[in-house]
Amino acid sequence: MEENAEPEKKEISATTGDDRSIEDQAGNLNVSGQSSDQSNSSENKADPRANRLKLFNKVMEKSLQRVIADASFHRFAKTFHPFYKQKPQLTEGIHKQFVSELQTSIQDDITQIMEEGNLQCKLEELDRLTEESRDGTDPAWRPSGVPEQDLCSFVMPYYLQQREYLRRELRKLQKENAALAQRVRAGRDRIAQTEQRIASGVEEWRASTATLDSLASLSPMQNFDSV
Repeated sequence: MEENAEPEKKEISATTGDDRSIEDQAGNLNVSGQSSDQSNSSENKADPRANRLKLFNKVMEKSLQRVIADASFHRFAKTFHPFYKQKPQLTEGIHKQFVSELQTSIQDDITQIMEEGNLQCKLEELDRLTEESRDGTDPAWRPSGVPEQDLCSFVMPYYLQQREYLRRELRKLQKENAALAQRVRAGRDRIAQTEQRIASGVEEWRASTATLDSLASLSPMQNFDSV
């Protein structure tokens, strides 16, 4: 039994050469799909924040290298040792397919995160703001060490802005209310004039009715006798 164990260990260790090739392939990966530029690496060393998108891609590349290294064939064969002992070539093919699909899946996830979060535009915008701030002479904000003061300095501009907004809305509503009040007064004046015309019409109608009643009260015989 001990004599059979040694060839198996040698057979597994002989396949670790594929692990190095896989790690070498992972080392040449670029998450953004662009080729790495060695001239820009020296610039990034001088100023790591010179290009945050390249720095982000480099970090993702290193992370992917570690994931691929953890999924080495040696560990894979050790985990599935009984199956590897029976069919080593098939196990190697399954491992290669597993690594390929794992690499593709991780790259797709990273690409999806970058697209959903719009990381490329945000990182480029952050680089632009950093570059513009270098020429500024105004002192940058720094925490004072007193949380209450820092919170007030951060929140007060927002509250002042909201107060100014509420004041503008209040003046706008006051103008609208004044216009509505003027329209109400004009409507009341029209109603009063209409009531006055109706009252005068009623009085005229009553006067005309009284005249007709007085004429109707005179009988025809009285008018004939008087003639």
